[in-house]
Amino acid sequence: MSGLPPVFPAIDPDDVSSNSSGNRAFGEIVEKRMSRRVALMGGTAAAAGFLVAATAGAGTAGASTPVHGGQVGGGGRPPRALLGFEAVPTSTADTFTVPAGYETQVIIPWGTSIRPDGPAWRKDGGNSADEQAQQVGMNHDGMHFFPLGSGRRGSRRGMLVLNHEYVDQELLFPDGSATMTPEKVRKALAAHGVSVVEIEERDGEWRVVDSRRARRITGSTPVDFSGPVTASHPGLRAADEPRGTLNNCSNGYTPWGTYLACEENWNNYFGTQDATWQPTASQSRYGVSKSGGGFRWHLADPRFDLAANPNEINRFGWIVEIDPMNPNAKPVKRTALGRVKHEGCTVTESRGRVVAYTGDDQDGDYIYKFVGQGHWRAQRALGRSPLDHGTLYVARFEDDGTGSWLPLAHGTGALTSANGWADQADVLLRTREAADAVGATKMDRPEWIAVNPENQDVYCTLTNGSGWNSAVSPREPNPYGHIVRWTEKDGDNTATTFDWDIFVLAGDPAYDPQAGTDASNVFGSPDGLGFDGDGRLWIMTDVSNSSQNLAAKGYDRIGNNQMLAADPRTGEIRRFLTGPRGCEITGLAFTPDQRTLFVNVQHPGEATTAWGTPTPENPRAVSNWPDFDPAGRPRSATVVIRRTDGGVIGA
Repeated sequence: MSGLPPVFPAIDPDDVSSNSSGNRAFGEIVEKRMSRRVALMGGTAAAAGFLVAATAGAGTAGASTPVHGGQVGGGGRPPRALLGFEAVPTSTADTFTVPAGYETQVIIPWGTSIRPDGPAWRKDGGNSADEQAQQVGMNHDGMHFFPLGSGRRGSRRGMLVLNHEYVDQELLFPDGSATMTPEKVRKALAAHGVSVVEIEERDGEWRVVDSRRARRITGSTPVDFSGPVTASHPGLRAADEPRGTLNNCSNGYTPWGTYLACEENWNNYFGTQDATWQPTASQSRYGVSKSGGGFRWHLADPRFDLAANPNEINRFGWIVEIDPMNPNAKPVKRTALGRVKHEGCTVTESRGRVVAYTGDDQDGDYIYKFVGQGHWRAQRALGRSPLDHGTLYVARFEDDGTGSWLPLAHGTGALTSANGWADQADVLLRTREAADAVGATKMDRPEWIAVNPENQDVYCTLTNGSGWNSAVSPREPNPYGHIVRWTEKDGDNTATTFDWDIFVLAGDPAYDPQAGTDASNVFGSPDGLGFDGDGRLWIMTDVSNSSQNLAAKGYDRIGNNQMLAADPRTGEIRRFLTGPRGCEITGLAFTPDQRTLFVNVQHPGEATTAWGTPTPENPRAVSNWPDFDPAGRPRSATVVIRRTDGGVIGA
């Protein structure tokens, strides 16, 4: 355990675990594993070697310790270098910076019409709810590019589908959020959800084109439920028909060409003023409370009142499947994948079976895997969704470097009728409690998950453990986070056992010498994660605005949020871009030829201790990106990144 200075607070009140189970924490397991190494090999160097083995070359040329899963080229030659750009420095400026030899273009900021003839953006935030429902939503997050055509055409035209995680009500409404009205709730719901836009590169620029496929899916859009928990289940019966998707953070996509939106902090939208209402044990496990997350929609819309409409909240916390090519297809919530605070849903194939990984993004919660039943093509040929039939598992890590996937199946282990579990639908409605019951490992905010196309190794960002007393060792608390990696048995992603290590400990070595970073790549709070087709691992950060740029939190030398690229074979990591003030860097999508990269800038201008608080009178207190309009306001947007020589991004 390192000697972090007292500058690091042990608990961030904004993010406190709701997991009171006695399950082991990942930090305890890491510490035990390090102790085992010391006992077997002797000395503190052996303990340090556990981390060095996973971070060799991280910003240090010529590091000699091999990385787990490393590869060499044919004839024993070293593999070609994956990272061909010069690292950019950290930044605290209100700008978006990329390496020399790259160019950027901002497209589809919040308020852009999804069709060229739709309602125009009003820079005072004055668009109505009906207008917002025809415009790109707020706070862009996960996304994917679905090509229209093959070859070069498929890399020049396609459907860009993106999440809108939440809304900043101070910026969404001209008069801010001091009062709440039904119209404001309608507009906020319209700014949530998913945007499906058709874009095309023409004359060297990307632009929105008129499209019959373009649509908005919002917090009011009719939806279906499929799998063990159907819309008719008693736990989902509410005042109206099922509608909407909320707080979609990261995403996924399927081999059959659909998009997966992932509902994360959905509990924040519900509350009540009923003095007699108390949360059930299950609701408390999901962080449900009278006050919610401060949105106060329940004051103006009984749909979000926990006492008046108690089952509405059970309709959220799911993976939502969307067909980007069929504007008439209802979004479907695939309940077999469980009900948690889904950070994402990364889908891969193994021996014809679909495998979907997801993290539950809260301190002390878990990593899950769904394994489909039978070949996914056969399932679809029978008219069945591959995401409706299979087994949901939760991860347990051991201190000897192994791990196992524990099935969350009714009648298995602790999940029996005798123990109070009615059926599989009950297990899925109470997924967190089911994972508690089988003994899963508590993690430090598991977020995005990525699968290496070269060898099927799996990586997961553990953003930080700032609000959890049992934060990860070898440092406690864990303000910076890290990335864990595992190899499924025999490289088969359907396997029920795996081996794990730590790929990199994030952080600033000036405060924590164990951090696996240097000036070319210092970063904290890794969040977004994804591979490109060549095997580069792209890492995006989400340093909270309660910490960003603050010396008191150990983030004064890390700057604004950023994106980095890593070579998993060598451990080398380089900073690729930095974002404007107050933002999170998120979303990641490539065209098939890997010559265009789409990245999202979420919540530029969000309130920060370092830079200020936006108000209706001064919405640009923190940032004025991307319009820099003295009469406007900051807007989340997608940034197109290309090399000026037309080459592959990152190479």
